[in-house]
Amino acid sequence: MRPTLKTEKPTRDHILAAASRLMALRGYRATSLVDVLRESGVGKGNFYYYFRSKEELGYAILERVVQGFVERVLEPCFSDSGAKPLDKVRCFLDRLLETQRQRNCVGGCPMGNLASELSDMHEGFRRRLAEIFTVWRERMTDTLREAQADGSLRSECDPASLAHFLVAALEGAILLTKVTKDIQIMETCVGELKSHLTLYAAVGRS
Repeated sequence: MRPTLKTEKPTRDHILAAASRLMALRGYRATSLVDVLRESGVGKGNFYYYFRSKEELGYAILERVVQGFVERVLEPCFSDSGAKPLDKVRCFLDRLLETQRQRNCVGGCPMGNLASELSDMHEGFRRRLAEIFTVWRERMTDTLREAQADGSLRSECDPASLAHFLVAALEGAILLTKVTKDIQIMETCVGELKSHLTLYAAVGRS
């Protein structure tokens, strides 16, 4: 008998949460379905009701990671209609730093972790992860173009190139912070990125 609508979503979310915790610690390849069943306390029949395979579970975790990143980190800053474009970028940098601080440098970037592990072993996962980073970069690019349009970013700046640089630098900083367990690395990186933005900012308009 199918679960009722009232219990269906919580059960699926419970499986996803358990699998996400395990994969954050062990990685996708080292986490078996047996591990997920044990961690979630869900029977095999219930698991296959929601997910046809470990691969399908992997895609669902990717979407969960993306949703969390967009809702908790990206949107609160970039959707603030009252903020200046460059202030939106600075807000985002601060928010990423605070996220790492709250995590005590544990876990790194979930998207970066998955990209590092899966991009060379699963083409479908690689393409989806590439799309995620593209969305992040394009959101940054669009905001920098807004800054150029309102005169707060100098015309000689290439918004797309600057966005590429910011995303790559942030991912590298998060990785080093995770490896060293030293939040100062992330703090230094964010400070330098803000200084880099200031170099491109139009005098008196940033």
